[in-house]
Amino acid sequence: MPIRHRLLAVLVAVLWGANFIAIHASLAIFPPFLCSALRFLLLAIPTVLLVPRPQVPTRWLVGYGIGFGVLQFAFLYLAMDIGMPTGLASLVLQSSAPFTVVLGAVLLGERLSGRAATGVGVAAPGMAVVGSQRLSAEAGLLPFVLTLLAGLGWAFGNLAARRAAAPKPLHLTMWMTVVPPLPLLALSLAVEGPERIGVAFSDSLTAAAIPAWLGLAYTTIIATVIGSGIWTRLMSRHPSGTVAPFSMLVPVTGLALAWATLGEVPAPLELAGGVLVVGGVLWASRHRPTALPEPEPLPEPVAHRV
Repeated sequence: MPIRHRLLAVLVAVLWGANFIAIHASLAIFPPFLCSALRFLLLAIPTVLLVPRPQVPTRWLVGYGIGFGVLQFAFLYLAMDIGMPTGLASLVLQSSAPFTVVLGAVLLGERLSGRAATGVGVAAPGMAVVGSQRLSAEAGLLPFVLTLLAGLGWAFGNLAARRAAAPKPLHLTMWMTVVPPLPLLALSLAVEGPERIGVAFSDSLTAAAIPAWLGLAYTTIIATVIGSGIWTRLMSRHPSGTVAPFSMLVPVTGLALAWATLGEVPAPLELAGGVLVVGGVLWASRHRPTALPEPEPLPEPVAHRV
Protein backbone atom coordinates (compact mmCIF):
# COMPACT_ATOMS: atom_id res chain seq x y z
CA MET A 1 0.00 0.00 0.00
CA PRO A 2 1.76 3.21 -1.12
CA ILE A 3 2.28 6.02 1.35
CA ARG A 4 -0.24 8.25 -0.47
CA HIS A 5 -2.97 5.67 0.07
CA ARG A 6 -1.99 5.23 3.70
CA LEU A 7 -2.31 8.97 4.21
CA LEU A 8 -5.73 8.89 2.54
CA ALA A 9 -6.82 6.11 4.90
CA VAL A 10 -5.66 8.17 7.88
CA LEU A 11 -7.52 11.20 6.47
CA VAL A 12 -10.77 9.22 6.23
CA ALA A 13 -10.40 8.01 9.82
CA VAL A 14 -9.90 11.60 10.98
CA LEU A 15 -12.92 12.78 8.98
CA TRP A 16 -15.07 10.03 10.48
CA GLY A 17 -13.81 10.75 14.00
CA ALA A 18 -14.67 14.44 13.62
CA ASN A 19 -18.12 13.38 12.43
CA PHE A 20 -19.14 12.78 16.07
CA ILE A 21 -18.40 16.43 16.88
CA ALA A 22 -20.62 17.42 13.93
CA ILE A 23 -23.43 15.20 15.22
CA HIS A 24 -23.12 16.81 18.65
CA ALA A 25 -23.54 20.24 17.03
CA SER A 26 -26.60 19.17 15.02
CA LEU A 27 -28.33 17.70 18.10
CA ALA A 28 -28.19 21.11 19.78
CA ILE A 29 -31.07 22.19 17.50
CA PHE A 30 -32.68 19.09 16.00
CA PRO A 31 -34.15 16.21 18.03
CA PRO A 32 -32.38 12.90 17.38
CA PHE A 33 -34.81 11.10 15.06
CA LEU A 34 -35.51 14.22 13.01
CA CYS A 35 -31.78 14.96 12.84
CA SER A 36 -30.94 11.49 11.51
CA ALA A 37 -33.82 11.70 9.01
CA LEU A 38 -32.53 15.02 7.66
CA ARG A 39 -29.03 13.57 7.37
CA PHE A 40 -30.22 10.88 4.98
CA LEU A 41 -32.84 12.99 3.21
CA LEU A 42 -30.16 15.46 2.12
CA LEU A 43 -28.33 12.57 0.46
CA ALA A 44 -31.31 10.59 -0.82
CA ILE A 45 -32.67 13.31 -3.13
CA PRO A 46 -29.52 13.80 -5.26
CA THR A 47 -28.88 10.04 -5.14
CA VAL A 48 -32.21 9.21 -6.80
CA LEU A 49 -31.65 11.89 -9.43
CA LEU A 50 -27.97 11.34 -10.23
CA VAL A 51 -26.73 7.90 -9.13
CA PRO A 52 -27.64 4.72 -11.06
CA ARG A 53 -29.43 2.16 -8.91
CA PRO A 54 -27.07 -0.70 -7.96
CA GLN A 55 -27.84 -4.06 -9.53
CA VAL A 56 -28.52 -5.89 -6.28
CA PRO A 57 -31.62 -7.65 -4.86
CA THR A 58 -34.00 -5.15 -3.29
CA ARG A 59 -34.18 -7.08 -0.01
CA TRP A 60 -30.46 -6.62 0.62
CA LEU A 61 -30.57 -2.94 -0.33
CA VAL A 62 -33.46 -2.39 2.10
CA GLY A 63 -31.75 -4.51 4.76
CA TYR A 64 -28.60 -2.44 4.42
CA GLY A 65 -30.61 0.78 4.75
CA ILE A 66 -32.56 -0.47 7.78
CA GLY A 67 -29.52 -1.81 9.63
CA PHE A 68 -26.87 0.76 8.75
CA GLY A 69 -29.19 3.75 8.38
CA VAL A 70 -32.29 3.41 10.56
CA LEU A 71 -31.14 1.25 13.48
CA GLN A 72 -27.58 2.53 13.78
CA PHE A 73 -28.33 6.23 13.64
CA ALA A 74 -31.66 6.19 15.49
CA PHE A 75 -29.96 4.53 18.46
CA LEU A 76 -26.72 6.52 18.17
CA TYR A 77 -28.38 9.94 17.90
CA LEU A 78 -30.78 9.13 20.75
CA ALA A 79 -27.90 7.92 22.92
CA MET A 80 -25.91 11.11 22.31
CA ASP A 81 -29.01 13.24 22.86
CA ILE A 82 -29.67 11.78 26.32
CA GLY A 83 -26.11 11.90 27.60
CA MET A 84 -23.67 9.57 25.84
CA PRO A 85 -20.35 11.45 25.71
CA THR A 86 -19.35 12.27 22.14
CA GLY A 87 -15.88 10.74 22.36
CA LEU A 88 -17.06 7.55 24.03
CA ALA A 89 -19.78 7.19 21.42
CA SER A 90 -17.10 6.97 18.73
CA LEU A 91 -15.43 4.21 20.74
CA VAL A 92 -18.45 2.11 21.74
CA LEU A 93 -19.77 2.19 18.18
CA GLN A 94 -16.75 0.03 17.26
CA SER A 95 -18.73 -2.82 18.84
CA SER A 96 -20.11 -3.25 15.33
CA ALA A 97 -16.95 -5.15 14.38
CA PRO A 98 -17.27 -8.00 16.93
CA PHE A 99 -21.03 -8.02 16.42
CA THR A 100 -20.46 -8.49 12.68
CA VAL A 101 -18.05 -11.37 13.29
CA VAL A 102 -20.46 -13.19 15.62
CA LEU A 103 -23.58 -12.56 13.52
CA GLY A 104 -21.75 -13.66 10.37
CA ALA A 105 -20.99 -16.97 12.06
CA VAL A 106 -24.50 -17.42 13.47
CA LEU A 107 -26.65 -16.17 10.58
CA LEU A 108 -24.49 -16.74 7.51
CA GLY A 109 -22.59 -19.79 8.65
CA GLU A 110 -19.24 -18.07 8.20
CA ARG A 111 -16.27 -19.79 9.78
CA LEU A 112 -15.16 -18.06 12.99
CA SER A 113 -11.37 -18.16 12.93
CA GLY A 114 -9.31 -18.41 16.08
CA ARG A 115 -7.97 -14.90 15.49
CA ALA A 116 -11.47 -13.46 15.17
CA ALA A 117 -12.68 -15.33 18.26
CA THR A 118 -9.72 -14.02 20.26
CA GLY A 119 -10.40 -10.47 19.08
CA VAL A 120 -14.05 -10.70 20.14
CA GLY A 121 -12.96 -12.20 23.47
CA VAL A 122 -10.70 -9.21 24.11
CA ALA A 123 -13.14 -6.52 22.89
CA ALA A 124 -16.12 -7.81 24.90
CA PRO A 125 -14.49 -7.31 28.34
CA GLY A 126 -13.38 -3.88 27.16
CA MET A 127 -17.00 -2.97 26.47
CA ALA A 128 -17.95 -4.35 29.88
CA VAL A 129 -15.36 -2.10 31.55
CA VAL A 130 -16.69 0.97 29.72
CA GLY A 131 -20.27 -0.03 30.61
CA SER A 132 -19.39 -0.44 34.29
CA GLN A 133 -18.08 3.13 34.32
CA ARG A 134 -21.30 4.35 32.73
CA LEU A 135 -23.27 2.90 35.67
CA SER A 136 -21.75 5.49 37.98
CA ALA A 137 -22.08 8.34 35.47
CA GLU A 138 -24.76 10.98 35.75
CA ALA A 139 -26.56 9.86 32.58
CA GLY A 140 -26.61 6.23 33.71
CA LEU A 141 -26.25 3.05 31.69
CA LEU A 142 -29.02 3.66 29.11
CA PRO A 143 -26.96 5.82 26.66
CA PHE A 144 -24.23 3.16 26.66
CA VAL A 145 -26.75 0.39 25.91
CA LEU A 146 -28.30 2.45 23.11
CA THR A 147 -24.86 2.97 21.56
CA LEU A 148 -24.26 -0.79 21.71
CA LEU A 149 -27.59 -1.27 19.91
CA ALA A 150 -26.37 1.21 17.30
CA GLY A 151 -23.31 -0.98 16.79
CA LEU A 152 -25.58 -4.02 16.47
CA GLY A 153 -27.65 -2.23 13.82
CA TRP A 154 -24.45 -1.40 11.92
CA ALA A 155 -23.49 -5.08 12.07
CA PHE A 156 -26.82 -6.15 10.53
CA GLY A 157 -26.24 -3.55 7.82
CA ASN A 158 -22.78 -5.00 7.19
CA LEU A 159 -24.25 -8.48 6.66
CA ALA A 160 -26.88 -7.15 4.24
CA ALA A 161 -24.24 -5.24 2.28
CA ARG A 162 -22.10 -8.38 2.14
CA ARG A 163 -25.00 -10.44 0.80
CA ALA A 164 -25.78 -7.74 -1.76
CA ALA A 165 -22.30 -8.14 -3.27
CA ALA A 166 -22.69 -4.92 -5.28
CA PRO A 167 -20.40 -4.61 -8.33
CA LYS A 168 -20.12 -0.88 -7.53
CA PRO A 169 -20.07 -0.56 -3.71
CA LEU A 170 -20.25 3.25 -3.70
CA HIS A 171 -23.54 3.12 -5.62
CA LEU A 172 -24.91 0.74 -2.97
CA THR A 173 -23.73 3.07 -0.20
CA MET A 174 -25.45 6.04 -1.83
CA TRP A 175 -28.70 4.19 -2.57
CA MET A 176 -28.78 2.93 1.00
CA THR A 177 -29.58 6.53 1.97
CA VAL A 178 -32.92 6.30 0.14
CA VAL A 179 -34.26 3.81 2.71
CA PRO A 180 -33.94 5.60 6.12
CA PRO A 181 -35.70 8.99 5.64
CA LEU A 182 -39.33 7.78 5.70
CA PRO A 183 -38.99 5.37 8.67
CA LEU A 184 -37.00 7.95 10.63
CA LEU A 185 -39.48 10.74 9.85
CA ALA A 186 -42.35 8.47 10.95
CA LEU A 187 -40.43 7.69 14.15
CA SER A 188 -39.84 11.39 14.72
CA LEU A 189 -43.52 12.20 14.31
CA ALA A 190 -44.56 9.38 16.63
CA VAL A 191 -41.99 9.95 19.40
CA GLU A 192 -40.87 13.59 19.16
CA GLY A 193 -44.20 14.93 17.94
CA PRO A 194 -45.20 17.73 15.55
CA GLU A 195 -44.77 20.42 18.20
CA ARG A 196 -41.13 19.58 18.95
CA ILE A 197 -40.40 19.23 15.23
CA GLY A 198 -41.97 22.64 14.57
CA VAL A 199 -39.92 24.25 17.33
CA ALA A 200 -36.75 22.68 15.92
CA PHE A 201 -37.39 24.04 12.42
CA SER A 202 -38.26 27.46 13.87
CA ASP A 203 -35.03 27.51 15.89
CA SER A 204 -33.09 26.33 12.84
CA LEU A 205 -33.77 29.68 11.14
CA THR A 206 -31.84 31.63 13.78
CA ALA A 207 -28.15 32.51 13.79
CA ALA A 208 -27.63 30.14 16.73
CA ALA A 209 -28.47 27.23 14.44
CA ILE A 210 -25.54 27.80 12.06
CA PRO A 211 -23.34 25.20 13.84
CA ALA A 212 -26.18 22.67 13.61
CA TRP A 213 -26.55 23.17 9.85
CA LEU A 214 -22.78 23.03 9.42
CA GLY A 215 -22.83 19.78 11.36
CA LEU A 216 -25.48 18.35 9.05
CA ALA A 217 -23.51 19.48 6.02
CA TYR A 218 -20.39 17.84 7.42
CA THR A 219 -22.08 14.48 8.07
CA THR A 220 -23.66 14.37 4.62
CA ILE A 221 -20.94 15.78 2.38
CA ILE A 222 -17.61 15.38 4.17
CA ALA A 223 -18.10 12.23 6.23
CA THR A 224 -20.41 10.29 3.93
CA VAL A 225 -19.77 11.35 0.33
CA ILE A 226 -16.08 12.23 0.51
CA GLY A 227 -15.04 9.92 3.35
CA SER A 228 -16.98 6.89 2.11
CA GLY A 229 -15.93 7.60 -1.46
CA ILE A 230 -12.23 7.54 -0.60
CA TRP A 231 -12.64 4.51 1.65
CA THR A 232 -14.54 2.53 -0.98
CA ARG A 233 -11.86 3.28 -3.54
CA LEU A 234 -9.12 2.16 -1.15
CA MET A 235 -11.01 -1.04 -0.37
CA SER A 236 -11.28 -1.75 -4.09
CA ARG A 237 -7.53 -1.27 -4.62
CA HIS A 238 -6.13 -3.13 -1.59
CA PRO A 239 -6.99 -6.16 0.57
CA SER A 240 -9.55 -5.40 3.27
CA GLY A 241 -7.12 -6.60 5.94
CA THR A 242 -4.73 -3.84 4.86
CA VAL A 243 -7.27 -1.01 4.83
CA ALA A 244 -9.70 -1.93 7.64
CA PRO A 245 -7.27 -1.48 10.58
CA PHE A 246 -7.05 2.24 9.78
CA SER A 247 -10.65 2.56 11.01
CA MET A 248 -9.29 2.04 14.54
CA LEU A 249 -8.10 5.64 14.32
CA VAL A 250 -11.75 6.79 14.33
CA PRO A 251 -12.30 6.45 18.11
CA VAL A 252 -8.81 7.83 18.76
CA THR A 253 -9.76 10.94 16.76
CA GLY A 254 -13.22 11.11 18.30
CA LEU A 255 -11.92 10.91 21.87
CA ALA A 256 -9.15 13.43 21.20
CA LEU A 257 -11.42 15.98 19.50
CA ALA A 258 -14.13 15.62 22.17
CA TRP A 259 -11.46 16.18 24.80
CA ALA A 260 -10.08 19.24 23.01
CA THR A 261 -13.33 20.90 21.88
CA LEU A 262 -15.98 19.75 24.37
CA GLY A 263 -13.88 19.22 27.49
CA GLU A 264 -14.88 15.55 27.75
CA VAL A 265 -12.24 13.77 29.84
CA PRO A 266 -12.80 10.01 29.92
CA ALA A 267 -12.14 8.17 33.17
CA PRO A 268 -8.95 6.08 33.34
CA LEU A 269 -10.93 2.80 33.37
CA GLU A 270 -12.91 3.97 30.33
CA LEU A 271 -9.65 4.54 28.50
CA ALA A 272 -8.41 1.12 29.61
CA GLY A 273 -11.58 -0.48 28.34
CA GLY A 274 -11.21 1.45 25.11
CA VAL A 275 -7.70 0.09 24.62
CA LEU A 276 -9.09 -3.45 24.96
CA VAL A 277 -11.86 -2.72 22.47
CA VAL A 278 -9.54 -1.18 19.88
CA GLY A 279 -6.95 -3.89 20.40
CA GLY A 280 -9.49 -6.69 20.08
CA VAL A 281 -11.03 -5.26 16.93
CA LEU A 282 -7.62 -4.59 15.41
CA TRP A 283 -6.47 -8.14 16.16
CA ALA A 284 -9.65 -9.64 14.69
CA SER A 285 -9.40 -7.53 11.53
CA ARG A 286 -5.84 -8.56 10.70
CA HIS A 287 -5.35 -11.45 8.32
CA ARG A 288 -2.36 -13.68 8.30
CA PRO A 289 -0.92 -13.99 4.81
CA THR A 290 -1.64 -17.39 3.41
CA ALA A 291 1.23 -19.34 1.96
CA LEU A 292 1.16 -19.65 -1.78
CA PRO A 293 0.72 -23.21 -2.99
CA GLU A 294 3.78 -24.80 -4.46
CA PRO A 295 3.64 -24.93 -8.23
CA GLU A 296 2.84 -28.31 -9.69
CA PRO A 297 5.71 -29.92 -11.60
CA LEU A 298 5.53 -29.47 -15.34
CA PRO A 299 4.62 -32.60 -17.25
CA GLU A 300 7.47 -34.30 -19.00
CA PRO A 301 7.61 -33.45 -22.71
CA VAL A 302 5.98 -35.98 -24.98
CA ALA A 303 7.98 -37.02 -28.04
CA HIS A 304 6.32 -36.00 -31.29
CA ARG A 305 5.37 -38.83 -33.57
CA VAL A 306 6.88 -38.64 -37.01
